Amino acid sequence: MSMQTPAQPLGTKRPLSAAAPALPSPRLGTLAIAVAAIGGLGAVINGTQGLKQCLLFTIGLLLGYTLYHARFGFTSAFRQLLSVGQGAGLRAHMLMLAVASTLFALIFSSGFGFFGVHPQPSVSPLSLSLLVGAFLFGIGMQLGGGCASGTLFAVGGGSTPVLITLVAFIAGSVLGAWHWGFWTHEVPSLPPVSLAETTGLGYGGAWVLQMALFAAIAGITILISRKRRPPIIKPIPAAKGWRRLLRGSWPLWAAAVGLAVLNALTLTIKGEPWGITSAFALWGSKFLQGIGVDVTHWAYWSGERGTALNKPVTADATSVMNFGIILGAMTAAAAAGTYAIRKVRGRIALASVIGGLMMGYGARLAYGCNIGAFFSGIASFSLHGWVWIGMALLGTAVGLPLRRLFGMKNPKPDDSVC
Repeated sequence: MSMQTPAQPLGTKRPLSAAAPALPSPRLGTLAIAVAAIGGLGAVINGTQGLKQCLLFTIGLLLGYTLYHARFGFTSAFRQLLSVGQGAGLRAHMLMLAVASTLFALIFSSGFGFFGVHPQPSVSPLSLSLLVGAFLFGIGMQLGGGCASGTLFAVGGGSTPVLITLVAFIAGSVLGAWHWGFWTHEVPSLPPVSLAETTGLGYGGAWVLQMALFAAIAGITILISRKRRPPIIKPIPAAKGWRRLLRGSWPLWAAAVGLAVLNALTLTIKGEPWGITSAFALWGSKFLQGIGVDVTHWAYWSGERGTALNKPVTADATSVMNFGIILGAMTAAAAAGTYAIRKVRGRIALASVIGGLMMGYGARLAYGCNIGAFFSGIASFSLHGWVWIGMALLGTAVGLPLRRLFGMKNPKPDDSVC
């Protein structure tokens, strides 16, 4: 959201920063519900699936807590950069990727993992489906009001429009799973490319290459900001002193480092990096099975992936992490006193449906979302992650003017904050 201010006199400058407003009182009732849900679900997961799955649920809680307290988004970062040249969000992404790439390189080189797992990188083909899917996802996240991770933590924070987005996201994921065979077997595709293994650079050489790319992108955003003089990012309500750790808000750099460490921890426990949207396809497909639709003949559910259809949802690592993200964000929002359920306007609801469908479908085609393809893909030194972000930014550029059709605002150069 943006806030309009009177036009500034020539020669004056916007403030470089603004004081964050104080947080309201904690919502103790909501906090109690969140804590009870965490305890109950955690006990079920630990009792039926074991310690490994319970640890992944705990990581999900920490991810949700971190995402909410920093309002760490991908949708808003892309929108701010393209609308007004504000690159702070994208620079935080580069820091996150730099830390994650460093940790991933060490893990892949050493083969270190818990529970006997052998960590595997997230490396996917360079296909037409990747181009189409990432482009659709870029449009969808601007209409839906959030990306995959943003949708989960916003739902945990009580956002009604994004709850609609999540339901549509799940539906779009099912459509993508239904069409999976066509997009993976009938359209042009090149093999996966690992900057570490395919190129012969090794993880050391690939790490140097990616650090240079992260630094270059961060530098470009600084040059853009100096030229366009964008509005500052709107301050988030913040607690004082040590209470800020529990109640927020957190600076973007702290969240960037925290998310990178948690993704690396996921890799060592789960055996693969953090992902989100495969669980949406599972949830939706299980729902269809429950109403009598046979999804087992779909190409997407052939092979080992199909075994998840016959197991409880708590047996799926991605699902339990997603549950953790929602409850972690709910806990953070309640502790901050910002948890609130609001009415949603008709046009916003329609945008949420369209955006969610596009993100769900696009994520299946593109082998993941802003987390599985962009974050975990690039941290795994996969070229498909870099292609994903390029196409998602192009989709964002298309999606920005479409937001106005639904009464949604974009940052403007004369705003005081964005």
